[in-house]
Amino acid sequence: IYADPGKRLELYFRPKDPYCHPVCANRFPSSTMLLRVTRRSRRKQQLEAEEQTQPGVRFEMEILGIVTTVYKFQGMSDFQYLAMHSGPDGKQTSMYDKVLMLKPEKEEFFNRDLPLYIPPPIFSRLDTPVDYFYRPDIQHRSGYNNPQVSGENLIGLSRARRPHNAIFVNFDDEEIPTKPLDAAVQNWKKVCTNPVDKKVEEELRKLFEVRPVWSRNAVKANISIHPDKLKVLLPYLAYYMLTGPWRSLWVRFGYDPRKHPEAKIYQVLDFRIRCGMKYGYAATDMPVKAKRSTYNYSLPITVKKQGSHTVSVHDLKQGLGSAGTSGAKKPPSSRYKLKESIYIFREGALPPYRQMFYQLCDLNVESLQKIIHRNDGTESECTERDGWCLAKTSDDLRDSMSLMIKQIIRSTRPALFSNATSNEDGKEQLAYESGEDEDDEEEEEEDFKPSDGSENEMETEILDYV
Repeated sequence: IYADPGKRLELYFRPKDPYCHPVCANRFPSSTMLLRVTRRSRRKQQLEAEEQTQPGVRFEMEILGIVTTVYKFQGMSDFQYLAMHSGPDGKQTSMYDKVLMLKPEKEEFFNRDLPLYIPPPIFSRLDTPVDYFYRPDIQHRSGYNNPQVSGENLIGLSRARRPHNAIFVNFDDEEIPTKPLDAAVQNWKKVCTNPVDKKVEEELRKLFEVRPVWSRNAVKANISIHPDKLKVLLPYLAYYMLTGPWRSLWVRFGYDPRKHPEAKIYQVLDFRIRCGMKYGYAATDMPVKAKRSTYNYSLPITVKKQGSHTVSVHDLKQGLGSAGTSGAKKPPSSRYKLKESIYIFREGALPPYRQMFYQLCDLNVESLQKIIHRNDGTESECTERDGWCLAKTSDDLRDSMSLMIKQIIRSTRPALFSNATSNEDGKEQLAYESGEDEDDEEEEEEDFKPSDGSENEMETEILDYV
């Protein structure tokens, strides 16, 4: 807890009770001293012998150090929910020995008849009292108009999101936009106030001229721009595809990839590194980290939250986008650039994360490109699942990429595969590598939902631009 300034110190009144709800302490800086105080008292015989020339009790103090951080419990304790059952006569009976499995149990343990016990799904999110008094409407100055708020913002979010005015297009939409919204133009003109911003805008225009479809990570790897400025610049030059083979990608205004067979090289591939015992290694053996981890999740119950660094329009005007501050270590030309591996797949190199979104043209392996271009010149229809490629092209690409990654892991950690040496094991491994015996991890044809794209970070990106 001390190593992470954003976490709170939890105190459990019953540490061994899984149903105990903790109270939380907030972190504060301090400059107090830690003292060691020793109380020494003399025996009665010694006092009589010395004729009480010295006091009977003596204190000694020693400074051990300085305390720089303290934790204070300032909130109220939440309800403590016990695993109890109330009988007809009002007698309370403990159910801990019935609901807690402390050791491996036999089938009889799970087939017993027990009273219904349902703990609360969640406790209070806040531990400080909140004023719920009703207040009259705020009286604004004359001429003030309330902002237009949709019904989605009435419950849930504390405020409406700041719009970045991106245009979203579904695969089924007939028309595609040819120019940005007026609000997107005004937003970019408002923050584009220095020559560096003009240069970045021209660089991005050239990127879209060379290649009409880009992912946000690919853009970040090719130009150096502050992420908050990129949120304003992208809706100024491109629209966002929500569904279909180009989902989660930015497309140049006026370009419709559904009408151009050569646009199949820009389609997106949602690739996830396969892990499990049937592949020869577990998730804990993976040399590739996950983007998110449940271990880093903290409940939003803080009393004193750390102040986040918010970027305002004034900050962006001052050149925060690419000029930056004088104390930065990286040069302005590459301060915000990402590595190539964030969007390019190469043979012999592991992806930076377990889930990656690649465009087909960024799969820099000859065997993979052969799979993509199998139907060059014979493309007849653009479908929502496979685009201009042959059916099951994405599955073939995933199988080949998984085999490459497994070979890399085998070369770096041969001990993981030392047991799989028999012929039968070899046949099973080949079957798994070729994707012939997949379980529910890979979607079957009948389970495909055209409107469902890759969720997780795609939804995060959508929320940045609505």
